[in-house]
Amino acid sequence: MAELVYPPVIGAAHALFRALDIRIDMKGTEHIPRQGGAVLVSNHIGYLDFVFAGLTARPQKRLVRFMAKESVFRHKVSGPLMRAMKHIPVDRKQGEAAYRHALESLRSGEIIGVFPEATISQSFTLKSFKSGAARMAQEAGVPLIPVALWGTQRLWTKGRPRDLKRSHIPVTLRVGEPIEAPTDHYAGAITRRVRERVQELLDSAQRAYPAAPKDSSDSWWLPAHLGGTAPTPAQVKEAG
Repeated sequence: MAELVYPPVIGAAHALFRALDIRIDMKGTEHIPRQGGAVLVSNHIGYLDFVFAGLTARPQKRLVRFMAKESVFRHKVSGPLMRAMKHIPVDRKQGEAAYRHALESLRSGEIIGVFPEATISQSFTLKSFKSGAARMAQEAGVPLIPVALWGTQRLWTKGRPRDLKRSHIPVTLRVGEPIEAPTDHYAGAITRRVRERVQELLDSAQRAYPAAPKDSSDSWWLPAHLGGTAPTPAQVKEAG
């Protein structure tokens, strides 16, 4: 079936990024399979992460169907677009339906995008990963593709105003080699391996990032362990 909505939306996103002069540094896209199912697993630091994570599949001419919370599909603007692009709504109280939908898509050769931290990390460090992505990969017999994003939090993230003016903000994307998910392995062990790989890619993206805070007032987007003023994971948990 022809994709009537997704490609134009991608084109519009590219045009917006050019207008905003967002400098995208993307490496490792050759690891996205040219055909067949896969689970793309990414860290989550901003509201636009699904757009940037999806861009990593475009060099291989693939589209990513993301699992996203159901409220996004109820919005009068984003809802029709999300449905037309065949993304998958997730009702956290009844997650089994979304899980089955994702499995069917994987078995039919789609790439499914998952943010296993479930919510945006306000410390901009990796939170614990839920095991659903690994279990899906096991059941569908497909690999997991680790992805790390950096810089997207500066555009729009939880608790901060959007910064979509022409600001020359760089965004760094890194894609790792596929990770197999054998059915004779414990899903938790596979999940730990994937998280470790995403952490390695995130470290690489942060080292390659071509910008630093201008001063202390601009260091909110940098994690505390890198000298920034973002809250630590413990502070985020305490604030609750």
